[in-house]
Amino acid sequence: MDSKTHTRFTNSKAKISSKVGGTYSTYGGYATGKNLELVPDELIRQSWRAENWPDEQVSEIKLELEPTHLGTRITFTHKGVPDNEFESIKNGWNEFYWTPMKQLLNE
Repeated sequence: MDSKTHTRFTNSKAKISSKVGGTYSTYGGYATGKNLELVPDELIRQSWRAENWPDEQVSEIKLELEPTHLGTRITFTHKGVPDNEFESIKNGWNEFYWTPMKQLLNE
């Protein structure tokens, strides 16, 4: 929930509010949405849409954080993705988010 850190690990401009109801924009506006629920160190739930989707198309992402003996387990759910966008979005999360995040955390 930090614009500078997100921008650093994705190497792309991000503007992220840390408040419920606040908005965010990542990858220069490609992904936008609103914070629906924020529980520090436990849960991030946001609306999410890609810039090329129809205006009425909005999905939802949820990141559940759970402490483990090795660090933190993140359970990620993304629902409401249009069928014809599923593979692209799935691959995008891996390539543009999870892989760079893993690299940042291993620094």
